[in-house]
Amino acid sequence: MKQLDRVKKEIQSIVGKEFFLTKSEDLLTYSYDATGLEFVPWGVVLPQNKEEIAQILRLANRELFSVTPRGAGSGVTGGSLPVKSGLVLALTRMNQIITIDEENMVAVVEPGVVNAHLQRAVEKKGLFYPPDPASLNFSTIGGNVAECAGGARAVRYGVTKDYVLGLEVVLPTGEILKTGVQTVKGVVGYDLTRLLVGSEGTLGIITRIVLRLLPLPLAKKTLLAVFETFNKAALTVNSIMSARIIPSILEYMDRDSIRCVEEYLHRGLPVDAGALLLIEMDGMHEDVAASVQVIERICIQMGAREVKTARTSEEAEELWQARRSIAPALSRVRPHRLSEDVTIPRSRMPEMLNGLGRLKDKHQLPLVNFGHIGDGNIHVNILLDRNDPDQLFRAKKLVEDIFKLTMELGGTLSGEHGVGITKAPFLDMEIDCVGVEIMRRIKRAFDPNGILNPGKIFPDEAQKAEYLERLFPSRPH
Repeated sequence: MKQLDRVKKEIQSIVGKEFFLTKSEDLLTYSYDATGLEFVPWGVVLPQNKEEIAQILRLANRELFSVTPRGAGSGVTGGSLPVKSGLVLALTRMNQIITIDEENMVAVVEPGVVNAHLQRAVEKKGLFYPPDPASLNFSTIGGNVAECAGGARAVRYGVTKDYVLGLEVVLPTGEILKTGVQTVKGVVGYDLTRLLVGSEGTLGIITRIVLRLLPLPLAKKTLLAVFETFNKAALTVNSIMSARIIPSILEYMDRDSIRCVEEYLHRGLPVDAGALLLIEMDGMHEDVAASVQVIERICIQMGAREVKTARTSEEAEELWQARRSIAPALSRVRPHRLSEDVTIPRSRMPEMLNGLGRLKDKHQLPLVNFGHIGDGNIHVNILLDRNDPDQLFRAKKLVEDIFKLTMELGGTLSGEHGVGITKAPFLDMEIDCVGVEIMRRIKRAFDPNGILNPGKIFPDEAQKAEYLERLFPSRPH
């Protein structure tokens, strides 16, 4: 107890009393994320620069307490949860766009910058930052980098790692590391930037990010295609890609998601349809117009009963609002949901959707599918009441079967959400023991005392059992 009191006083001396939180209500605020799981820290610190972070991490190594970095807490796999209590290090004060270099098309930002704020800032200068996670209006760039966030535009533009040129990172030992470049090319030494992107806050705390920008597309068109069956929709996606047309966005909604959204928004969506495709093309005016014509023709040839092209930006926004409203709409069906972001080779999507239908019947739980079908990333949502032990048991078995199906089809357990703690018990379904051991060695090299974001990605067997019990408690409350 005396040691902890001494540590708290030292942290307060580093950042000031105002930015070190220990009241119970503050600790609860930083104890959970979008998973709904809760782990309470003994303190929360809000540093304003890399020097303060370095001092805190040196202190943590000396006193051997855990530090969990946190952005906006929008993650859905528990990556920012303080599973061993300790100290939460929140980066929300470090929220400045340091520079936007129009000539070289590069931005330098702090980790607490909100994704949507950066997008608006660069678009005012005729530039474009493509990564657009669904949480872009509140998630931060630092968190996006730590999780290697994706988004709807990934089908054409890729994910966060494709836009990170360099990083400034405070290592778990308190050393400050700069990686990467501010140039288009750079192949000097190991690519530490790529190693740190997607490392989920386990290898270092990001304090500055160099991002690649693109020219802002001059034109954009949005289409809605309505299909009687999900098979026809999935096959249409393959036909569009086979025509060598890559939309900027290619999204999927199944029958259940359509019905949920219509009951929620009352926008006249076709509730009798088997599936919808929402498609966006961007680029030069003439290229967009030509591609839209080809896409419309392919959709009709593949059995679409209706293809609608938004005539105005307002009409397009109405269509995208339907896609963005799926998550809140689902909460009206059952009080809780488990959302998985499995990803498979795009060509095997018909097999995936058919397999999910069989699993829905087998486990007798509502299963709603939507997402980024253009890059093979489908969001599989299990709807349940977590207070019902039988539903929890069936949900656990359903998750396992979804992951087995994904691996059988050559896929991955996570396309954009990361591993955190919710997927950690299933990691060995995808990565063999050699791969896991190499990751553990890398972790030890960066963090010899194991103080930074412990218990994530590859926990020990006892921790895996604890996480499964948290997710699927044998005696729910």
